[in-house]
Amino acid sequence: MVSKSSKNAAASQPESFEAASAELEKIVATMETGQMSLEASLSAYQRGVELLQYCQNTLQGAQQQVKILEADMLKNFTRPDSDER
Repeated sequence: MVSKSSKNAAASQPESFEAASAELEKIVATMETGQMSLEASLSAYQRGVELLQYCQNTLQGAQQQVKILEADMLKNFTRPDSDER
C-alpha cells in the first residue's frame, strides 16, 4: 500500500502553484463536511500535506528570486549615486 501511494504522489505533481492551491482548497472544503471515511480522510490529509509542501517550496523559490532581483536593482541604483558624490 505504501508503494501505491508513493506512485500516486509522484504521478500527480501539480501543474502550478495556482493548481496546487485550488486542489488544496477543495480538499479542505471536502474534509470540513465531515462526510469522508477514515481512510478517505487520511488519504486527503496526506495529499494536502504534499500540496502544502509544494506551495511552500514554490513560495520560497519566488522569495529568493525577488531578493536576488532587489539586490541587483539596489546595486544599479547605488553605483551611479556613489560615483556622483
